[in-house]
Amino acid sequence: MSENLNHWIVTLVCADQPGIVHAVTGAIVQAQGNITELQQFSGLESGRFFLRLQTETETDHEGMERALSPIVERYGMSCRIDRVGRPLRTLVLVSKAGHCLNDLLFRQRAGQLPAEIPLVMGNHPDLGELASFYGVPFESHPVVGAEQKAAFEARVLEVVEQHDIELVVLARYMQILSPELCAALAGRIINIHHSFLPGFKGANPYKQAHARGVKLIGATAHFVTSDLDEGPIIEQNVVRVDHTRSPAELVAIGQDEESRTLSQAVRWFAEDRVLLDGQRTIIFK
Repeated sequence: MSENLNHWIVTLVCADQPGIVHAVTGAIVQAQGNITELQQFSGLESGRFFLRLQTETETDHEGMERALSPIVERYGMSCRIDRVGRPLRTLVLVSKAGHCLNDLLFRQRAGQLPAEIPLVMGNHPDLGELASFYGVPFESHPVVGAEQKAAFEARVLEVVEQHDIELVVLARYMQILSPELCAALAGRIINIHHSFLPGFKGANPYKQAHARGVKLIGATAHFVTSDLDEGPIIEQNVVRVDHTRSPAELVAIGQDEESRTLSQAVRWFAEDRVLLDGQRTIIFK
């Protein structure tokens, strides 16, 4: 890619109707853009049209907005324009388990995750040393009782405002968020949890899984809503196991799946590859 060119991501959502792709690509040509990637999807149930493209052009952000604005107005589109590869400002919330946090911070440092993480917050101090290893500030706030929970969530919103946070990641944060916080950050919180065990409740789910002789374990990354663990699913992974696996081995396998599933979901979100269609997600891989 020439150093003189900008590389933009454009995502568009509107009611499905004829002529959208022709109009959009024509606008990109008008902006002297070369389309390097284009994906589209028509939701039959919702009647919505989804499009994501990447384009190289000398046109700046304002110029792209000007080129697309007549199309956006004509079709009643929601439109987002962002620079390819721009690090997404991300806040990570944790409790005691460090595998997901370690994976996120390692991938971010290695350049595999387009994220900027200005702070990690926990309801326990256990992972402060891990965050420090990666040079990321860490805050610990106990969450015992309604008053402390409200204070923690108020601090989360304060950090979101201070650091222009675009995404909050629950990296095994073991607290239920209030409906108020879920509403304030709707579409901007991603959670990870074990799945395919089947869904054993309570303590030691992998021990319960071992006792039941499960054959599949995995993980699900999803958006957080006020309905516990029922938000739109972004990514799921699963691995087969058998009777030879000990409870400790199941935990290790499950943690690996959780880590890679969460990192994948965060990367797709950061690259504007995740669009919502009601309770479903459209993933442009």
